[in-house]
Amino acid sequence: MDYVWAFIIGGVICAIGQLLIDYTKLTPARILVSYVVAGVIISAFGWYKPLVDFAGAGASVPLLGFGHTLAEGVRKSVDKDGFLGIFMGGLTSASAGITASLLFGLLMSLIFKPKDK
Repeated sequence: MDYVWAFIIGGVICAIGQLLIDYTKLTPARILVSYVVAGVIISAFGWYKPLVDFAGAGASVPLLGFGHTLAEGVRKSVDKDGFLGIFMGGLTSASAGITASLLFGLLMSLIFKPKDK
């Protein structure tokens, strides 16, 4: 049942993004940034952690989850390092995901032939 809930929650998050792309004049970049910011805000209220516990990867993989990861990293780092944690926490907690996305992007650009639009 965990897989079903992950699929449903992740699908709803992605469907909302697709509806925003189709029915608003927002650019995809603005929607992506809005998702990250929304993840930070929802995490600040303490609502995102229970969603991640319930839906697993369905909630942690989309961009809302990236915002949650940044917010949790900053919160933990501020508790540990004080004011400097504001600047260190987010990148420290999300460094694995950022590195993976850069390396896989590089790998795909080497395997396939990128084209300009």
